[in-house]
Amino acid sequence: MESKKIKISCVSYLNSKPFIYGLQHTSVKDNIELQLDIPSVCARKLIENEVDIGLIPVAVLPELKEHYIISDYCIGANGEVGSVLLLSDAPLNEIKTILLDYQSRTSVMLIKVLAEKFLNIKPSWKDGTENYENMISGTTAGVVIGDRAFYLKEKFKYVLDLALVWKKFTNLPFVFACWTSNKKLSADFIQQLNEAFASGLSHILEVAEESKIDHPSIDIRDYFENKISFTFDQEKKKSLGVFLQYIRELKIFEVQKSSVK
Repeated sequence: MESKKIKISCVSYLNSKPFIYGLQHTSVKDNIELQLDIPSVCARKLIENEVDIGLIPVAVLPELKEHYIISDYCIGANGEVGSVLLLSDAPLNEIKTILLDYQSRTSVMLIKVLAEKFLNIKPSWKDGTENYENMISGTTAGVVIGDRAFYLKEKFKYVLDLALVWKKFTNLPFVFACWTSNKKLSADFIQQLNEAFASGLSHILEVAEESKIDHPSIDIRDYFENKISFTFDQEKKKSLGVFLQYIRELKIFEVQKSSVK
């Protein structure tokens, strides 16, 4: 009898391409069913038990009844990341409204933590919907994440890199997403999964070559090697704890909990 395949939801952004490569080019591919989604959908699928593993925004970890961070790898940044941005035509102190990207909860909570703890701004918050980027103008700013950020940042006078701001104030890297399961999995499978991710990262030049984006200012190899930090090390684990504590202190989680999409 064929064993049941492990269902995995992985983020479909450029920053996850090395992980996808590893999952598709190593023996683990025979044991999994891979689904590619935006971060908020990864989170929803894991919360609703539609998948067994997700590369999920770390801000939703408190919502899982049972969760296990199962990998030595993550999506993080140790300073400027280039793809999680606050975009505006007005300087920070003149911003009145911030539109929030519907694709990831972590970035939404990050800007709220930064605004309250470090930036000393108190804008009104508005959930973005499809094409909300077109509403960024005047004193209305917007958080934009993922591949869209590469194209949009050139259109605005002010660009604030949220991972860089976090690093400036905490002296810690930031973790955007981590590999999480909603149930216990075998040690053998977890090892196989980590070996797949390591394999993908060892082929970073091939992944960069395959991941062409039609924009002259985007250096994909530089993005993989110098912007995204894939290792879930002790500094990132410490940073994750600090971030989740800030969310609890500011009661951001309670406000956001009802808006998982």
